[in-house]
Amino acid sequence: MESSPAANTDPTTDVAKATQTAKKVGLNFVLICVFIDMLGIGLAIPVLPILVGEFVEGRDLQAYWYGILATVFGLLQFLFMPILGAMSDKVGRRPVLLYSMVGMFFNFLATAWAPTLLALFIGRVIGGMSAASMSVASAYASDVSTPENRAKSFGKIGAAFGMGFIVGPVLGGVLGDINLQLPFYVAAGLCAANFIFGYFFVPESLPKEKRTPFSLKRANPFSSLARLTARPDIRGLVVVFALVTFAQVMLQTTWVLYNNFRFGWTPRDNGISLFFVGLTAVVVQAGLLGWLIKRLGEVKVSMIGLASGAIIYVAYGLATAGWMMYVFILCNMLSFAAGPALQSIVSKATDPREQGALMGSLQSLSSLGIVLVPVISTGLLAEVSHLPTNDWRIGSTFFLSAIMQTIALFIAWRYFATRRNSKTAAT
Repeated sequence: MESSPAANTDPTTDVAKATQTAKKVGLNFVLICVFIDMLGIGLAIPVLPILVGEFVEGRDLQAYWYGILATVFGLLQFLFMPILGAMSDKVGRRPVLLYSMVGMFFNFLATAWAPTLLALFIGRVIGGMSAASMSVASAYASDVSTPENRAKSFGKIGAAFGMGFIVGPVLGGVLGDINLQLPFYVAAGLCAANFIFGYFFVPESLPKEKRTPFSLKRANPFSSLARLTARPDIRGLVVVFALVTFAQVMLQTTWVLYNNFRFGWTPRDNGISLFFVGLTAVVVQAGLLGWLIKRLGEVKVSMIGLASGAIIYVAYGLATAGWMMYVFILCNMLSFAAGPALQSIVSKATDPREQGALMGSLQSLSSLGIVLVPVISTGLLAEVSHLPTNDWRIGSTFFLSAIMQTIALFIAWRYFATRRNSKTAAT
């Protein structure tokens, strides 16, 4: 008598398939959460620097005060990011994601209602204390991914981030041309919808048996950074990550005001340019990243991306017409692959039980950049804001970004070359 197909089914295989399906569904839910979160933030980006100008007089003061607002946000994010990352290792990813959504809702609402510059500061404080979605989402991706496909999962997170920037800045720019407060009301509504979605649909990714106790030492942002720099196996990559992040923060902090000062761009114009940035990021991170890593490997992908970024930073600073910025955005496609590749290399060298703390530490490093860099970048932009638009010095912030990116490229080359030589000697 022949056995039926059901009788030949292996229960272990069924459980494995069900677990894999659950992980895939969970990752997709988190990708949607990141997209909605970034959509809300994208709405605000082309408008907030212009909104600051409503409360001050002169381009120099507008640049200075916007830099201070960005620093306040970064300082609070720097202090709270490792706390939230460590908390996600103790209580799970889902509660921390929900907390982040609520905090960002109040951040945008306070900004929309702000009658004074002080009220804008209150919104930045609330936002900085709750901006944890990216680090916890990255930890979630680590929970549900294998080491082999972790870079691809990080790429999907980056793609969801980019998708938010495809729709958000364009919508924010259009709404900002109507009313400067309108994008923040819409962003607050999206955060509320995001919370409802996450509360009912996002499952927990971290089993209770894999959770670790919360400790102030691990949640201390300075201890978190010290833990990164104390690891000789990834120390060089941490420095590379820091320099790349600082260069990106300098670009992000000055992009809207720079284009407004030099080319006379409105919130709508800046929103369209950021649309192309997001579209390029999605094409690379969602469509090309897996293929690039398979063909070239994570090391080569990261190196090529770093080199591309350094060249394009110089090109941004030398641009003499607004249309040139679009050309350089498209020419900079490969730089969007460097971040996920570097992040995957660091992640693979870390214990799975420490992924939340690791991502929180890396985000703390990014937050440290948001604390230090905006004051420098906007101060530099303020100093050159009165120069003629055809003066090459007006692109000084981009040139400084290019210098940092070039140093990062050199350190990465030395780091990978040393490791390659060590492996060769060991064999």
